[in-house]
Order: sequence, then structure tokens, then C-alpha cells
Amino acid sequence: MFTGIITDIGTIKSLSRLRAGEAKGEWGGDLRLEVICSYDTSGIDIGASISHSGACMTVIEKGPDWYAIEVSDESLSKTTMGEWTQGTQINLERALTGKDEMGGHMVTGHVDGVGELIAMEEIAGSHKLRFRAPDDMAFGIAPKGSITIDGVSLTVNDVQGREFEVNIIPHTWQVTTLGKLSLGSKVNLEIDLIARYVARYLAHQLESQA
Repeated sequence: MFTGIITDIGTIKSLSRLRAGEAKGEWGGDLRLEVICSYDTSGIDIGASISHSGACMTVIEKGPDWYAIEVSDESLSKTTMGEWTQGTQINLERALTGKDEMGGHMVTGHVDGVGELIAMEEIAGSHKLRFRAPDDMAFGIAPKGSITIDGVSLTVNDVQGREFEVNIIPHTWQVTTLGKLSLGSKVNLEIDLIARYVARYLAHQLESQA
């Protein structure tokens, strides 16, 4: 579980496909990513969960200033991770502990879909960003509700169909990768956890009445 408060910006050190069907000389297993970070990796356990621009992944190996994760084809197809290359910068957040401050909102690290930045405007030092979400996510995005964009907890200002706006304050603009977005950029989206369960409850009620 996470809060959507970014604690570091990591950099992709290397990417490599794990061998699948070695006898046939084929490649196509999980993608191994090595991530450079400023965390004290001596305090990161093998098997620990870290959010990578909103996608929760498991640490499988580590060094003095880096760690490695494995990403399945399912995750690559449902997130922006398939577009990452060596040098790509990503938002990082370590999993909550019992003593952490809950400064954002409850984030699972399970990406619901990929959105696109379609408009951007600077207003008095802040930035107003408009995104287009996938059709099947629109139900979970509400004005004044919470949404996670590339792992960052944000408040939705306005919703029109499957398009929504958020405001990025200067601090968030500087300490996350949101300040590096441009028109057409793809981002990982996670709707509010409560919205997801309310939608499931209502769908169940409709099914039971049918």
C-alpha cells in the first residue's frame, strides 16, 4: 500500500529480457529492469514492494545505489512501462509502514489504465493539466476526488466525460516527473480505491436485480 507521495526519482539503468525456452534459443520472458535510486538500499529487503510511476513491483536484487525488478508482459501491456528505456526517469515510493504519515490517499500500486496528456496551461506558477482516460475508467473519476497519475496522488478539479483536469503546484512539478510531461505523454492512472469498490458493489446490485 502507498500514499501517492513521491519520495525519490529513479533512473532506468538497464533493461534486459530474461530467456524463455533457452533450448530453442528464444527470448520472451519477463523484462528485468535495474533502477538507480538515492534510497539507502541496505534498508530495502529482497521481496520489498516499490511503486514505479504508480506500478507496484517487487525487488529481486540490489546493489549499493540500485535494485532490480522483473516486469511481466501483462504489466507491460497495462502500463507505460513498455515504453521505458535506459535513462528514463520514474517516480518512486516505498511501501507504507505502520509509522508513516498518510499524506496523500490510499494507493494500491495496481494501474487501472493509461491516460494521455491533452492540454497544459501555466497559471500563477502552478500548472493545470488535462488528461484523457480510457473509457472504462471514467466511472471512477469525480470532481474533488482523488486520482493517482504516474504514482502521484492528486485531486481532480474538473471532469468532462473521460477527460479530467488536475492542478500541479510548483513543489510537485519540481520533485516528480510530472514536470517533464509534454502534450501527448502517456501516464499510468489509478482510480481511488473507494470508487473501485463502490462501482463493484453497484454492479453487483444491478446483477442481483436482473
